[in-house]
Amino acid sequence: MLTRRQLELSKEKVAMKKMKPTSPGLRWWRKPIYPYLWKGKPYRELTATRVSQSGRNNTGRITVRHRGGGHQRRLRLIDYKRIESGPQTVVRIEYDPNRTAHIALVKHNETGKLSYIVACEGLRAGDEVESFRAGIPARLIKEMGGKIDPAILSVRISRKGNCLPISMVPIGTIIHNIGERKNGAAKYCRAAGAYGRVVTKIPEKDKAVVQLQSGEQRYISLEACATLGVTSNSAHHNESYGKAGRSRHRGIRPTVRGVAMNNCDHPMGGGRGKSKSNKLSMSPWGVLAKGGYKTRRGKNVNRNKVKDRPRGKEARSGR
Repeated sequence: MLTRRQLELSKEKVAMKKMKPTSPGLRWWRKPIYPYLWKGKPYRELTATRVSQSGRNNTGRITVRHRGGGHQRRLRLIDYKRIESGPQTVVRIEYDPNRTAHIALVKHNETGKLSYIVACEGLRAGDEVESFRAGIPARLIKEMGGKIDPAILSVRISRKGNCLPISMVPIGTIIHNIGERKNGAAKYCRAAGAYGRVVTKIPEKDKAVVQLQSGEQRYISLEACATLGVTSNSAHHNESYGKAGRSRHRGIRPTVRGVAMNNCDHPMGGGRGKSKSNKLSMSPWGVLAKGGYKTRRGKNVNRNKVKDRPRGKEARSGR
């Protein structure tokens, strides 16, 4: 697991806002305070319409339960590839209703092109970030006197928010927005407060071993890219909605227990009182809740997984 000191340096301490309980919905309401967030509307050209399906498929049947309603949103078009090289200046940090992390509007210093990226912890308006996906730019080599100076290069590339190939990331560095293969978009550690760490590199296999926040270790291509730092809004897990209405605003509908349903609606429904009779706990489709749906051993093996996440006593002991 990551050391405590590394996490303390990467994450910022955020104050939580509370309200005087003038109503029951405000009594347990908690929200992180981010004074640097943009209070205006998003950049219109980098958004798209989002049509809510309310958990229905093309035939109109519910395929995902507990979804529907909520406030209307627009999708923010996030640059997960960071292909364009050159320095970019952060214009502002914005709230995105479609994800738990914050996003940053960046402007290319040479072309003036605007784009959205997932903001890392500690990134602020006016900061400069750069993508080194295409390698070390000729401009930087010229600044170093025509040859690569490892000390100067390490200082220039090791800034929060910079996008680097895994081959250029030092072992032990905290990263997020991790890609899986060459020229691929970011796949892992994109949620609020998520991070990973480069454990080791295997040049002969052209792979690196990256440990995710859960403790799972995976093979990642050395040519895949990742962003330095921890994903922003790490205090998201401390947020409390305070009332059911705020969940409805986010498009989350109520979850009804099986024992509270009728016999025709759930295997554990019906009967007198809240009793599931002599049945095992299961889903509405009969899949056991404790033990789950068993498959054959060796089937659907993930060959990129080096070490599974700790479970049971191992997870509780923090190993």
